[in-house]
Amino acid sequence: MLFYVTNGTVSGIKLLNSKFFHINIDASKNITVKDVNITAPGDVENTDGVHVGMSTKVSITNSTIGTGDDCISVGPGSDGVMVNNIICGPGQGISIGCLGRYKDEKDVTDVTVRDCVLKKTTNGVRIKSYEDAESVLTASHLTFENIRMEEVANPIIIDQYFCPEKVCPGKKSDSSHVIVKDVTFRNITGTSSTPQAISLLCSQSQPCSGVSLIDVNVEYAGKNNKTMAVCSNAKGTAKGSVEALACLA
Repeated sequence: MLFYVTNGTVSGIKLLNSKFFHINIDASKNITVKDVNITAPGDVENTDGVHVGMSTKVSITNSTIGTGDDCISVGPGSDGVMVNNIICGPGQGISIGCLGRYKDEKDVTDVTVRDCVLKKTTNGVRIKSYEDAESVLTASHLTFENIRMEEVANPIIIDQYFCPEKVCPGKKSDSSHVIVKDVTFRNITGTSSTPQAISLLCSQSQPCSGVSLIDVNVEYAGKNNKTMAVCSNAKGTAKGSVEALACLA
């Protein structure tokens, strides 16, 4: 764990079968993680490869990560995070969140994920916030670009109804306090293992805004179904993307 570290580098190591996060960066600044190899069983939760929270100017690059949870997760209070050249799989993909789980969480801003390959993960690139969020916060200026999906179950997701413990009040409550805005998905290609390649499930009380789908072309890898998208309360523009995936309002 890197806790209250300034100007730190983690490089050239291999991490195997951690019982919790393999690398946890918290309350730190100017951190570089590069050339690491992280491996854990694909069916063990909470084994995130790299987690970032309450930190600024973090770079995660040139690494191979396969776990039972997120390959990389960017949590509340993160600002200026660059993720690039990551091979992810197995796992739950690359995520921003969970957001809103605890009181007094800070905003997430200026996060870029680019030049990555995700292989047979349960999710691709994802933004997730708790349905019954305790905090009022904003996730903004988020960019996912040049991402290759290889039989990923849910390639592109915004989920403002995230509730892994299954004790939330239900979507009808529409009680999200997390604002998601200014999100760009650009040059996302490859294949989905399910027909639903895009799922943008935003809150009626806090609609997602400024969402861009640019040159998104993900095809269903199976048979007898066409690739599709589901968008709810997501506002923005689509350009150069497959028509079936351009579901923004």
